[in-house]
Amino acid sequence: MILETAILNIRPGEAERFEAAMRQARPLIAATPGFLGIEVRRCLEADHRYLLLVRWENLEAHTKGFRQSERYAPWRALLHHFYDPFPTVEHYDEPIAL
Repeated sequence: MILETAILNIRPGEAERFEAAMRQARPLIAATPGFLGIEVRRCLEADHRYLLLVRWENLEAHTKGFRQSERYAPWRALLHHFYDPFPTVEHYDEPIAL
């Protein structure tokens, strides 16, 4: 399992619209083979900032299975105009044993 992460900074005054768009967009990503779950959490210190966490079976499920699918264009149309600046997306491996 890998974890996709991004800090989403939303344009001022757009948080409610962003949250509604994210609810609308969720089925698009959830329909992807290899998708395991998504969390979007609002920051307590900065209410225009969100943490995106998406769990995938493997990296290719995200990079090829979702981003190269017909579902990605509507996802992008629903969400990308809210971001300022555009987020950096990173992928993390399994947790290390502590």
